[in-house]
Amino acid sequence: MRLLKVATCNLNQWAMDFDCNLNNIKESITRAKQSGAAIRLGPELEITGYGCEDHFLELDTVAHAWECLKDILLGDWTDGILCSFGMPVVRGSERYNCQVLCLNRKIIMIRPKMWLANDGNYRELRWFTAWKHKELVDFQLPNEISTALSQQTVPFGYGYIQFLDTAVAAEVCEELFTPIPPHAELALNGVEVFMNASGSHHQLRKLDLRLRSFIGATHSRGGVYMYSNQQGCDGGRLYYDGCSCVVLNGDVVAQGSQFSLKDVEVVVAQIDLDAVASLRGSISSFQEQASCNPKVPSVATPYKLCQPFNLQMPLSSPLEIRYHSPEEEIAFGPSCWMWDYLRRSGASGFLLPLSGGADSSSVAAIVGCMCQLVVKEVENGDEQVKADAIRIGHYTDGEFPTDSKEFAKRIFYTVFMGSENSSEATRMRAKVLATEIGSWHLDVSIDGVVSALLCLFQTLTGKRPRYKVDGGSNIENLGLQNIQARIRMVLAFMLASLLPWVHNKPGFYLVLGSSNVDEGLRGYLTKYDCSSADINPIGSISKQDLRRFLRWAATHLGYASLAEIEAAPPTAELEPIRSNYSQLDEVDMGMTYEELSVYGRLRKIFRCGPVSMFQNLCYKWGASLSPSEVADKVKHFFKYYSINRHKMTVLTPSYHAESYSPEDNRFDLRQFLYNVRWPYQFRKIDELVREFDGEKPALAKLSNKENVGVASDGGMGVVAAGSDDPKAGL
Repeated sequence: MRLLKVATCNLNQWAMDFDCNLNNIKESITRAKQSGAAIRLGPELEITGYGCEDHFLELDTVAHAWECLKDILLGDWTDGILCSFGMPVVRGSERYNCQVLCLNRKIIMIRPKMWLANDGNYRELRWFTAWKHKELVDFQLPNEISTALSQQTVPFGYGYIQFLDTAVAAEVCEELFTPIPPHAELALNGVEVFMNASGSHHQLRKLDLRLRSFIGATHSRGGVYMYSNQQGCDGGRLYYDGCSCVVLNGDVVAQGSQFSLKDVEVVVAQIDLDAVASLRGSISSFQEQASCNPKVPSVATPYKLCQPFNLQMPLSSPLEIRYHSPEEEIAFGPSCWMWDYLRRSGASGFLLPLSGGADSSSVAAIVGCMCQLVVKEVENGDEQVKADAIRIGHYTDGEFPTDSKEFAKRIFYTVFMGSENSSEATRMRAKVLATEIGSWHLDVSIDGVVSALLCLFQTLTGKRPRYKVDGGSNIENLGLQNIQARIRMVLAFMLASLLPWVHNKPGFYLVLGSSNVDEGLRGYLTKYDCSSADINPIGSISKQDLRRFLRWAATHLGYASLAEIEAAPPTAELEPIRSNYSQLDEVDMGMTYEELSVYGRLRKIFRCGPVSMFQNLCYKWGASLSPSEVADKVKHFFKYYSINRHKMTVLTPSYHAESYSPEDNRFDLRQFLYNVRWPYQFRKIDELVREFDGEKPALAKLSNKENVGVASDGGMGVVAAGSDDPKAGL
């Protein structure tokens, strides 16, 4: 037997905070060595932090990374353990995203990333060059590093390290997901251990795709696949969700947490490399392909990583993969992201305009969940969480948080900003939920401020606007709603800055936004209203998922009032309530939230313009809507999407959780000035409607179950569409 113990990490790194990152790296090495591991793998770009973005263009960033690496190598950190560190490296005029493999105070090899992530949230080609050569070259170390290590050059490029008893190679993040991943060729060259340093962000329902890739990488060709990831908010909208793991021959044998407040988590596995050799030797096609495969260059290292058969070293067994439900992901992901943001921003807490509706109540529940997680980690003995909680909560005389509601009272303000249009039901829902969570709750009326502004307007113009139900025009009605919404934004920021002073607390509070991804997509929010905030935990989560989360949280977080809140119809409560009229969000929008999710997925994920969206929805909704009705819905969506696209330019920084997010500052790069009539595209739709002339699509004749199956074969949009009641928005 060749017994090998490996350690991989979840690290909570912070972009450009080299002290924080270096301390976490050293702590992870210490724990790995204490476990007896022979290999330690950290996340991608762990020395600088992954989210440095344009800071990568600064030579200072690269220089500081080398300084931190020198600090590690001059100590005993790498004695007897192979360590892979992620950092940027400049070679000539090119900048590379690299894994630097070190052992016994020497750099053994530098592996530049060959295939860069450059879509969605990622812009690696903006900062780095892809290594395009299937070779190793000599790299001249920087003078200061060369002198300190007494090492002039190091192999640089694509290759692997050949030890006396096994072969080890790096495969960096995106490379795993390419059509021809490096591990396929490396396995045929005898590499048994693959180290994937990653910077992979959380997205709802995404983890399974990632784990299936690790499993598939070793299921048919054998091998040990080590995966390390960052975990936490490193300074931006993304939450890196950890879940570092070790996979052996297609079986997960070790898995770290996906959501955690810990800064350092080390996952260890003990494996028998003979199991890899045995599997490969049993596959005839593997041996045949290996015999004629092009040779990959290697670095010979006269060192043994493995231990012989030893009954005191138990082997890691396959385990059941741990997945969180989407409801749990909504609870834990944003909670951990918000905790990192809070403790690193210098703020003393959060302030939330709590309307009693589903969206703001979801945000309140997430803050409550965060408080529960903090207290739990303090109970579990996490000294870093405890120190942060004591500082943020302003505990003195040796006190620290032991109860989540008491902790919430110290760091969380909620405020119901009612008007003459607010119902008593929403007022009470907000109050009950605040009591369940433990927030410091305020109930204020904004009618006086609204009246003052209207009086000023009347003095200036001689006119006073009226609501539509009172005989006013659409323009007047919208203007009166927007006044209320924007007053709430101004009041929220005033309270966030001054309430700590009122209560003799230092610092300031961060204002939380609560608009969801569907409202952003439709533009169903007032520019610079209380959707404008410091951060928004739910800005990339759909209304559908939020409602499921509320039902889950009512039971699992202990906030029972959320069940009643979820059951209430969504309303902005910005217009007067009459016996024959009550404002409803879906009526105002002219479409349901369920439909918005469909439009959003077709537009972003499946890259549909108006015409292809119409064609796909004719299949999806053809059983209940005519082509003309589908056309009206598609036109209505694109009209209001394009009218309101400018609002996305000032969208509050939001936790990224959904792949159809319209947030244009990082993720959804489209213009904000449109011809909202879409004359060419809508004309093409009209031509198709006339061509169909009442014809029903073939799929509409099938059962729902059959419909889904055929549509999946048919391709892009229908797979994503999920609205079962398209007539609801007519």
